[in-house]
Amino acid sequence: MRLRPYIQSKDFKHIAGWIDNERSHALWCANNFPYPITMEPFHSFLEKTMDEWTVSPFVATDDSGNTVGFFRYSVNTESNEGFLASVIVDNKLRGKGYGREMIQLALRYAFEITGAELVQLNVFIENQDAKRCYESIGFVERCISRDAFAYKDEMWSRCNMTITKQ
Repeated sequence: MRLRPYIQSKDFKHIAGWIDNERSHALWCANNFPYPITMEPFHSFLEKTMDEWTVSPFVATDDSGNTVGFFRYSVNTESNEGFLASVIVDNKLRGKGYGREMIQLALRYAFEITGAELVQLNVFIENQDAKRCYESIGFVERCISRDAFAYKDEMWSRCNMTITKQ
């Protein structure tokens, strides 16, 4: 697996096909852009977060160059804390170790290239598969914000997780 910057013309069509229901969409992106995913709102969101918080989008590719995952990353150079967001893997590949491998590569980038001493991410408690994946890599809970997000008639709690440089 390899990481590279997100390329709209190559990657959007893949990512847009990975989410096939509203709930999965909300778990992934907290409805920061509408479901179903279309190019203009998605890229507006990416551009806004790049401009406001210097968040960069990346993809993971398999050994054949196929796009298999996506995430966004930023680093706060004052605190040396990195932040991972919008982590997703092709739905046909979930449960096969792709997410774990992608996050491990993202952490290498964060710690070795951007100089982060700690990396954090947020995950909804309701997304237990993702939370277990992060825990298996070494992320630990820092705090939980109860009822942080409304999805239809549900209230979801957000868990902030961290991992420190070894």
